[in-house]
Amino acid sequence: MAHESSTQIHNIGYRSYDGPRLGRAYARKSLFSQSLRGAYGLGRSAKSKVLPMILFAVMCVPALIIVAVAIAVPGSSDLPIKYTTYALTTQVVIGLYLASQAPQSVSRDLRFKTVPLYFSRPIERVDYVVAKYAAMASAMFILTATPLLIMWIGALLAKFDFSDQTKGFGQGLVSVLLLSLLFSGIGLVMAALTPRRGFGVAAIIAVLLIPFGAVTAVQGIAYSTGNTGAIEWMGLFSPVTLIDGVQTAFLGATTAFPGGEGPSAGVGFVYLLVVLGLIAGSYAALMARYRKAGL
Repeated sequence: MAHESSTQIHNIGYRSYDGPRLGRAYARKSLFSQSLRGAYGLGRSAKSKVLPMILFAVMCVPALIIVAVAIAVPGSSDLPIKYTTYALTTQVVIGLYLASQAPQSVSRDLRFKTVPLYFSRPIERVDYVVAKYAAMASAMFILTATPLLIMWIGALLAKFDFSDQTKGFGQGLVSVLLLSLLFSGIGLVMAALTPRRGFGVAAIIAVLLIPFGAVTAVQGIAYSTGNTGAIEWMGLFSPVTLIDGVQTAFLGATTAFPGGEGPSAGVGFVYLLVVLGLIAGSYAALMARYRKAGL
């Protein structure tokens, strides 16, 4: 007698999804928005908001003081500091912000091995890298551009010349845009090299501060020994002095190089090429890193 099969099929109530498929563009936009909010602790714990908000306030308070002094001084016709000078003056704060937030943006995904889960969805490697890079650069731009906006509004309230202030404000925005793209690329590459956040923080601080200290020291030696021609070329070896050189050559900035002589327009073009090359190189390095991490 044939034995009757006991195999049964149960309907446990799963339903197919009939809604819209939003695709890669929506996923990329969502990842950008989430990463940008996370860079200021929004949507995260209260503890995560403390450091970025403190650093943001530290960036803005000097701008408010500058505006107050300019308004209070009788006969003043300009701000005591140029728009292009502000970010380089506060570079330590900018470096601390980048070192604290770049690892937060990418290291956790590597540490908890969630990157392959991203890539199992419609999102692809290029979408992840573009969203993360754009979010970090946008967060950096907000950090560096907001004080300039405060200074510009204050200058207009003080009835300083509108065209001069707007021109300086525009030059400052271009400068901090380049700075944001360059620093964000370098910071994300350093952070993506290791899933351990502490190592990422240390690597970013080292890459920003050690070359700057070395370049400044060599420039000082060159100036004291009369080798002034070498000063402008030394500036090519540090992210901070690269931005200094570009804005001195093209944006009417006052350089911090020894002797107060920044690169000429010709050498400034080399600075600009190096900055753009580092930005493109950072993007390429992130793409290569996530080719392996996404497996």
